[in-house]
Amino acid sequence: MAIIKARPFDFDLDRDHVALIIIDMQRDFVEPGGFGETLGNKVALLQAIIPATARLLAAFRTAGLPVIHTRECHRPDLSDCPPAKRDRGKPSLRIGDPGPMGRILISGEPGADIIPELYPVEGEIVLDKPGKGAFYVTPLGDILAEGKIRQLVFAGVTTEVCVQTTMREANDRGFECLLATDATESYFPEFKQAAIDMITAQGAIVGWAATVDQIVEALDV
Repeated sequence: MAIIKARPFDFDLDRDHVALIIIDMQRDFVEPGGFGETLGNKVALLQAIIPATARLLAAFRTAGLPVIHTRECHRPDLSDCPPAKRDRGKPSLRIGDPGPMGRILISGEPGADIIPELYPVEGEIVLDKPGKGAFYVTPLGDILAEGKIRQLVFAGVTTEVCVQTTMREANDRGFECLLATDATESYFPEFKQAAIDMITAQGAIVGWAATVDQIVEALDV
């Protein structure tokens, strides 16, 4: 065990049973000209976490620990995208519409892919998820069970939506969850802070939070 100085109290890291999950660091959400920016969001906020996220990713790779990447996207025929989700964006661009980086949030389109700075390497799992949470209609649960994973370190975007949703799903399934606070971000900074406060409240009711430096130090790489 290694000790991470975390919030609300120390996190006992079990290197033999931990994995990193990087949520939805996709071009359409993070890069200028993508879907996120066309909705009026300041993507510079999300871009600011790329160096810290890359440092966390590099540490897990150096330590030989498992890494999982997720992408929120849908089948080209939209059969896995409920109308309530697709239609909610009116009159803005909607899922499946032509966008600056191809059809918006469609599997295989350039905008749905992961940014080059954090691109998966051979052996790393990439999960396409149609929902906000990474467990919903994906094989994530089976993958973690097969790898005997009991602890999850989270990074990615956005903190209050897909990251927090997946953490809550994981917590309900019995995983110990740790959020890397400077490797996650929101288009709305106040939402990020509120999400971290909710996650760590009442004795880590959903999980713990720590900085990338605190996590990397515990990995001893």
